[in-house]
Amino acid sequence: MPALRAVLFDLDGVLTPTAEVHMRAWERLFAPYATAHGLEPYTEADYFAHIDGKPRYDGVATFLASRGVRIPHGTADDPPGEDTVCALGNRKDEIVNRMFVEEGVDPYPGSVRFLDAVTGAGARVAVVSSSKNAPAVLAAAGLADRFDVVVDGNVATREGIAGKPAPDTYVRAAELLGVPVAESVVVEDAISGVRAGAAGPFGLVLGVDRGVGAEALREHGADLVVADLGEVDASVLDGPRPRGAA
Repeated sequence: MPALRAVLFDLDGVLTPTAEVHMRAWERLFAPYATAHGLEPYTEADYFAHIDGKPRYDGVATFLASRGVRIPHGTADDPPGEDTVCALGNRKDEIVNRMFVEEGVDPYPGSVRFLDAVTGAGARVAVVSSSKNAPAVLAAAGLADRFDVVVDGNVATREGIAGKPAPDTYVRAAELLGVPVAESVVVEDAISGVRAGAAGPFGLVLGVDRGVGAEALREHGADLVVADLGEVDASVLDGPRPRGAA
């Protein structure tokens, strides 16, 4: 068996290009919100700085805090039209689910090749996503039967697990696979997710640069950064690399 026996994949931006869909959905939510409330305009930089990789309601609260806005948190069943953190998050969920239906989901070919390579080498695999839409996205992308373990926003809420950048969801996935954390690889494209991997004693944090920047991913804890998972193969399972190695 390889030294690293499990690969824990983020979903949006790692296995599927749904991060781009989420990014546009957040823009559709916050661009008009900022205009209507006389705030500094929402930009793509806000997505990477305040939202990317975080649980949905945390992303809402963090963005609003960046503009000095404080509104009630509310509850998860708040309807999208109300002015609470949860209502705004639920509105974003409506937007993105409509976009999934209209646009469909295709996995990254390089990510599928990497998934094939590591499972062929004997590694166990799991998906770790902040999104509560992960099962639907995996099904739409034809990947649902590739993963026995999915730790998503629903699991985190049900089990009271802290979201990224805390390492807890990744630790839980390793536990469910029955593989020690130190023998597990975290694969992430978001700074919050890379920070989650770096915060735990994982064997390797593999960053995928989908726009946040390779240096930023390394700065926050990625051991290795690639532009596409098709650039690497099962040799990443051979053993841990020193933090920050190219």
